[in-house]
Amino acid sequence: MNALLVAVAVGALVLAVIALAVARSQRDRARAEATARHATIEELGERLEVAEGERRSSMTVLSSMEEGVLLFGTDGRTRLANAAAELHLGARPGSIDALLPFGLQQLVRRAADAHEGLVTEAETGAPSRVLRGSAVPTEDGSVVLVIRDVTETRRLDQVRRDFVANASHELKTPAASIQAAAETIRTAALEDISVIPRFAAQLERESGRLSRIVSDLLDLSRLESGSELDEEVALDAIVRDEGERFEESASEAGVGLSISAGHVPRVRGSGRDLALLVRNLVDNAIRYTRPGGRVDVELGLQDGQVVLTVDDTGLGIPARDLPRVFERFYRVDRARSRETGGTGLGLSIVRHVVENHGGRVDVHSELGRGTRFEVHLPVAPAAPR
Repeated sequence: MNALLVAVAVGALVLAVIALAVARSQRDRARAEATARHATIEELGERLEVAEGERRSSMTVLSSMEEGVLLFGTDGRTRLANAAAELHLGARPGSIDALLPFGLQQLVRRAADAHEGLVTEAETGAPSRVLRGSAVPTEDGSVVLVIRDVTETRRLDQVRRDFVANASHELKTPAASIQAAAETIRTAALEDISVIPRFAAQLERESGRLSRIVSDLLDLSRLESGSELDEEVALDAIVRDEGERFEESASEAGVGLSISAGHVPRVRGSGRDLALLVRNLVDNAIRYTRPGGRVDVELGLQDGQVVLTVDDTGLGIPARDLPRVFERFYRVDRARSRETGGTGLGLSIVRHVVENHGGRVDVHSELGRGTRFEVHLPVAPAAPR
């Protein structure tokens, strides 16, 4: 009986030891699993933090881009759009179907169907803007659309093309006249020498016109690179000197010329270019004023700026032409300009000189009543004492 009790007791003890060992093993396993879970959570947290940092960096880069970037998913919905895209398009499109202008929408669809990058340009808005879109499909079937505003680039391209065409035309005309006059003189030297003086005068007139065009083109090319603002210029002295230069031509044209240039503060800039500015404004006013009219040039101080005013009683400029008078080779009256020998570059030179000196030029005109140009230039800063 005692042996049985002892056996039972031993069995119970063994069972207790086994149960304790099992419990300890489970506890150790649970602790290990908890540690592993904690490590996994920490690793996931670190990955999420890195991913969030990368996302923020990506969004910072995208938001600072001038190009608009959109990502369209396989379902056609917009997954991403940066600030520039909303600026170019006017709003964030919710999907490809809402993408305007329609040319960009077609571009995205064609790129997705063809599985290749495509490029197009489309006009939008008023005033019209030109948007260049580049659509590139991704491996998962999404499409990335990059948008650039190329309006200014296209405008400059057109300006360059117009300039080359106009310059070629302007140079061709006097060159052809010179050639014709020279051929006539060569022939007349043998047949009728009485016509030589007339064609020689034409030769001189056209060569002078050709020289003026080339000179203005060279000045314009130089001014487009900026002016050397390293002098303190007495603009009143320049205005008086240039006024004297035109007294004879104004008298020959039957135009009264008045110069009023009191002492004004000096202007920081280029004396050569400012003389060019005054010369072109006065010359232009005399050319477009009929005999009996007047040209008044006045220099003064207004609101802390030096103001040059050139006022004429000439032909005037139609309101529709006022925004374009400073364009190269643009003429309101081409026949009048050719008759007086104008090159069509004078006012463009004026605009460049004014802009290079940090000023502004305004024009006011009434057809048949005359034109008034006002140039505002900043006063040179006072030297430190």
